[in-house]
Amino acid sequence: MKTRTLTQSALSLVAAGALLFSASALAMNPTPPPPTDPDPAPGQPSPYQRGPDPSVSFLEARTGPFSVRTRSVSSFTSGFGGGTIHYPTGTTGTMAAIVVIPGFVSAESSIEWWGPKLASHGFVVMTIDTNTGFDQPPSRARQINNALDYLLNQNSSRFSPINGMIDEERLGVVGWSMGGGGTLRVAEEGRLDAVIPLAPWDTTNFRDVRTPALIIACESDVVAPVYQHASPFYNEIPDSTPKAFVEIDGGSHYCGNGGGIYDDVLSRFGVSWMKLHLDKDTRYSQFLCGPNHEADRDISEYRGNCPY
Repeated sequence: MKTRTLTQSALSLVAAGALLFSASALAMNPTPPPPTDPDPAPGQPSPYQRGPDPSVSFLEARTGPFSVRTRSVSSFTSGFGGGTIHYPTGTTGTMAAIVVIPGFVSAESSIEWWGPKLASHGFVVMTIDTNTGFDQPPSRARQINNALDYLLNQNSSRFSPINGMIDEERLGVVGWSMGGGGTLRVAEEGRLDAVIPLAPWDTTNFRDVRTPALIIACESDVVAPVYQHASPFYNEIPDSTPKAFVEIDGGSHYCGNGGGIYDDVLSRFGVSWMKLHLDKDTRYSQFLCGPNHEADRDISEYRGNCPY
């Protein structure tokens, strides 16, 4: 294992105890319509392609090519705990929509980095709070669906700043910890086009996932140990489903949240995964398939079933 100082270890141990308790509890209990064919013809760019030709430095930059505005969503909103809509400006056409959900006893602020990061690359993104910090993965899955429904309703409202911006056929989710478990649960329903579980935690299996899934694992995670959660979840997803597994070297349970020392890896993989699978933009496949990812000092293990 490459050496790296672990941070937030005290919080991790507290969360680990809480999650063990949770495991016991679970065991007991008007714009034009988008093109009808989302796949571009051979040699032709995707109809959803936007932004300049990408490069590593482009992906690792602090923000993408578009400016981002926000709109707060009330905590009294039915179905989830409120949040923030992040949406790009200076671009036209409909965009994919993404919901980002936090983990056990954690607030929207823990995953807020993903909002402006993805929005600045041409997505409508909502980072959310959950109804309570103690909500389990099944509840978080329901709240993800409620949040997606909220975005689609806003897309149809003439009073909304995102009116007409969303392509309702292209939806994705990013979820951390128990939110990652909820994300994989929704990925089994057939509603989504791409998911990114971050240090996912759950007590079930995911053999029915048919949604392209990029799992970010944290090597030194004591809350959702990789061998108990992220790794078997990846292995359970059918090989016929596009999937990838990226383990962050020395990372604690918080390694995928963003806003820290692993931002370059998260940006490269996270933006590329959503661009390829939501926007059908094959310009981004080069950052997922081809490189020797384990040569990166921040990646301790990589798995994938390229080509996508």
